[in-house]
Amino acid sequence: MAVTGAYVPAPAASKQLLASAYLDFTGTTDTTWAQQYVPDLMEKEAEVFGNRTMSGFLSKVGAEESMAADQVVWSEQGRLHLSYGVTVGGSGTTITVVSDADGTLGTNHGMRAGDMVMVADADCTVKCYVISVTATSATVKPYTQANLNTIPSGGSGIADGTGAKALVFGSEYVKGSVGRNEVNQPGFKSFSNNPIIVKDKYEVSGSDASAIGWVEVSGEEGQNGYLWYLKASGDTKARFSDYLEMVCLEAEKATGTAPVSTQADATGSVKGTEGLFAAVRSRGNISTGIAGTEAASDLGEFDDILKEFDRNGAIEENMMFLNRDAALAVDDMLAGMNNHGAAGGTSYGVFDNDSDMALNLGFSGFRRGSYDFYKSDWKYLNDASTRGMINTEDVANGIRGMFVPAGVSSVYDQNLGKNLKRPFLHVRYRASNTESRKYKTWVTGSVGAVTSDLDAMEINYLSERCLVVQGANNFMLLQ
Repeated sequence: MAVTGAYVPAPAASKQLLASAYLDFTGTTDTTWAQQYVPDLMEKEAEVFGNRTMSGFLSKVGAEESMAADQVVWSEQGRLHLSYGVTVGGSGTTITVVSDADGTLGTNHGMRAGDMVMVADADCTVKCYVISVTATSATVKPYTQANLNTIPSGGSGIADGTGAKALVFGSEYVKGSVGRNEVNQPGFKSFSNNPIIVKDKYEVSGSDASAIGWVEVSGEEGQNGYLWYLKASGDTKARFSDYLEMVCLEAEKATGTAPVSTQADATGSVKGTEGLFAAVRSRGNISTGIAGTEAASDLGEFDDILKEFDRNGAIEENMMFLNRDAALAVDDMLAGMNNHGAAGGTSYGVFDNDSDMALNLGFSGFRRGSYDFYKSDWKYLNDASTRGMINTEDVANGIRGMFVPAGVSSVYDQNLGKNLKRPFLHVRYRASNTESRKYKTWVTGSVGAVTSDLDAMEINYLSERCLVVQGANNFMLLQ
C-alpha cells in the first residue's frame, strides 16, 4: 500500500499498522524513506565473510621478545662434518672446492694434509689420502689406483673438469709422526634483521561522532552491540593487527636503490625487513611437489621433502599450514594409501589403526618415516582479499603452504653473549623501560578528552617490529 497526499507521518505510540505512521520506501513525496529521519533504526550487520582477521599464525608457532637496538643479530651453528662440492683436475690428482654442503660458494675449506677423503660422482666413489692443501684446493692420492681419472678394474673414473662431492671421514699418520700442523675452527653463520615502523590511523569528525545513527554490529575486535563510528574504528584496529603479521610474513629488505619515503615531515629511504617467505626463499627449502595429480606421485614428492629434511637437521615434528588445494592434495594422498582398510593390513600410523578415524578424509595428523606432521588450513592463503587473490594471479610463484618445524633451536645471541633456546620463529619489537612499541594506540583531537583544537577524534596505531627466522634450513615453502 502507498499513502498519497501531502502530510507529515505521525509516529505511533506503539508498533501498529497505521496509515498515519507509514513511510513509503519507493515514493517521491515527503512521506518517503529518503525524506524522513528515523534516529532509532536498528539494523543488524550481516557477517557474510565469517571471521575476517588473518592474524594467528605467528602466535601458534612463535614467540615475542623485546629489543632495544636498530638491528637484531644472531648466529647459527655450522655443519659439524666437512663435505664439499669440488671439481676434479690436475690429471686426477687435484680437487678444487666449489661450495660447501649447503651449496654456498667459498674460497676456504677445512681439509688438511693427512686427511682421508672420499670423492664421488655419478659413476664411482674413490677413497683418497690428502697429500697437501691450498686455500681453495687439495692434492689427493687414491688408495686403490693411480689417480681419480682411472679405476683399477678398468673403465672410466672421474674425469678432469667433472663436478663431484668430497667428504672427509678421518685421517691417517705413520709411526713416529708429529701431530697436526693446522686446526679447524668451528664454523657458524651470522644473520641480522631490522625492525620497521608500522602505522595506521582512524579519524571521525566531531559532528559525525555526535550524530545518532545506530547499527547493530559484531566484529573481530569484540565490538558487539549497537554502534556506529566505533565500528569503523574496530575494523581499523583489526586490519592494523593483521598488518603486523602480514609484514612479518611478506616483507622484503630493500636492495639497490631503496624506495624514498614520501612523508612530508620526514626524509630518507625506507629499508624494509626480511619476512618469513623471503627468509625461507633465501636460506630454506622450496618445493613444487604435492600438486594433487595422483596419490602415488604425490607420495613420492612428499618423500623427496622428507629427504631434504634429513639433510637439514631432521626435526621430527613439523606443522603444515596449507591452502585449500594443497590440503586436499595431502588428504587425497593419505586416503589413497589407506584404501585397503584395516583387513588389508594397512597401518594408520598416528590413528592407532582405527579405520573409522582413518576414513575421515580430513586428516589432521600423520606419520611418515621418522617424522610426525600436523596439518592445518591457513586462512591467509585462501582468503580472496589477501594471499588467496595473489595466488590466483601469479600461479607459478604463488605460495601453497609452509612446513614449519616445531620445538626450539639453540642459537648464540651476540647481544646477551650466551646460547639461548628459542622457537624457530619469534617477533622482536622495540621496547625499553620507558617506551614499548610493541602495540601503541592513543587518541588525539577535541572529541572526548581534548588534546588539540582539531574538531575530530583521531585514533593512532603504531608498532616497530621484525621477524627472526632461526634455522630457515628446516623450513619448506610449497610453491
